[in-house]
Amino acid sequence: MSVINFLGDAWYVRVDEGEPHADALRIASALGRLVKDRQPEGNVVIGYDSRPLNAAIALEMGEVVASYGIKAHVSDVHCPASVLNEAVRRDREAVVGVMLTAGNRPADYFGVRICMADGSAATSSDTDLLESYIVPELPMSRGEVERVDLVSRYLEEVSSLVDDEAIRAQSPLVVCDPMYGAQTSIARRLMSSLGARVVEIHADDAEDFGGIHPMVAEPWIDDCEQAVTANGASYGIALDGAGERIALVDEHGNYVNPHKTLSLIMEYLVKVRGLTGRLAAPVFVSSIVRRQAERLGLPLTVTPIGYAWMREEVATGDVVCAGDAVGGVCVPQLGYERDSLAAATLLMDIFARDGRPVSQIVADLDTRLGRMEYGRKEVRLGPGEAQMLRVALPGVNPPEVAGVPVESVSHPAGCLRLGLAGGSWVLVAPSPAAPSALVVAEAPTRGLRDALLAGASSLARSPLG
Repeated sequence: MSVINFLGDAWYVRVDEGEPHADALRIASALGRLVKDRQPEGNVVIGYDSRPLNAAIALEMGEVVASYGIKAHVSDVHCPASVLNEAVRRDREAVVGVMLTAGNRPADYFGVRICMADGSAATSSDTDLLESYIVPELPMSRGEVERVDLVSRYLEEVSSLVDDEAIRAQSPLVVCDPMYGAQTSIARRLMSSLGARVVEIHADDAEDFGGIHPMVAEPWIDDCEQAVTANGASYGIALDGAGERIALVDEHGNYVNPHKTLSLIMEYLVKVRGLTGRLAAPVFVSSIVRRQAERLGLPLTVTPIGYAWMREEVATGDVVCAGDAVGGVCVPQLGYERDSLAAATLLMDIFARDGRPVSQIVADLDTRLGRMEYGRKEVRLGPGEAQMLRVALPGVNPPEVAGVPVESVSHPAGCLRLGLAGGSWVLVAPSPAAPSALVVAEAPTRGLRDALLAGASSLARSPLG
């Protein structure tokens, strides 16, 4: 039997390199024993995404949990992680939630994610405790589970975010790309109910996901871009495998970067919905979002990298929305997690109320906030280089990057952020565990952005150079 080690709330394995079925049952047995020891009157809620193995494994995991005398509720259809998390948070008897998903990983991966009673992702301490209950033997006993409908209430709540009158009047033709993920059929169902005419792609039973990775970034959204132009659609919306992130495509088949998408949603929530409060976003958020927050009077709370930090801010109750800067948007009115379908619903209302083509709406945003070119990349480092970067970075204060003078230096959350002339900036963020670093740059032109990315990459490899 393989050793099961969670990283935070999640454990992933390639299907051809492990025994996902057996390992999932061992995890279920550990959960059953753990809950029986700690909260025997509680229940466990299990959800799963659309990967071929997951429906059957989720049901059997529920039967294993139930064999310990614990109530096990298993979703009757595939669902996004946000649906499971909110179902657990609303259920006063729920002790833990289990989501079978490999998220944005390719089709040949299997994964298990754990959430706690408040719907938050399990911490390393939580999963360390769970691991201590995992034994090599396969569980043999089975109990009875209850199949539950988690999706219908979710769709009702998402629909309640908007008045669908404007959408029905416009009746937009929308390309919906669930990327074979957890939103397959669910997104189409909701968009149609709101009054859109929907062309759904990547929704068949292709076990290899047609070769794509369910990530809302180029080149994986190329098919969505092409489908928009081929069908003469009003716009396209791609939703990632886990149902957490979104990509918007305008009527010309052009990808709209996530910072502009977030800025549109921010303006809608403040000016149309009349919400007030803060915006939560990570340290590498775009200047576009920062300018929009200032323009709308939203205090910006900058968090360290990782959604768990933003979720803590959301849980305080005074956050209008949170965005992870790579397509994930949280609307606290619906829940505490990033929710691509909630974001898609708000965008549909935005475009219907405005009435102009999406490209014009985005161009108007550029006029108001200024056009910026944003880029990010992961820099692979040797183990020695990675350790050097982590140790040296707090004292790094370079006078220039790529020949551009540095105007300000800060070290937020263990990162290095350099402010440059004209609103340009650079961020270097070492990975806390892996031998790599995230580098981010933003500038008014692509040429300068690329030069800054190259300079930041060199700095990451040689911080004392």
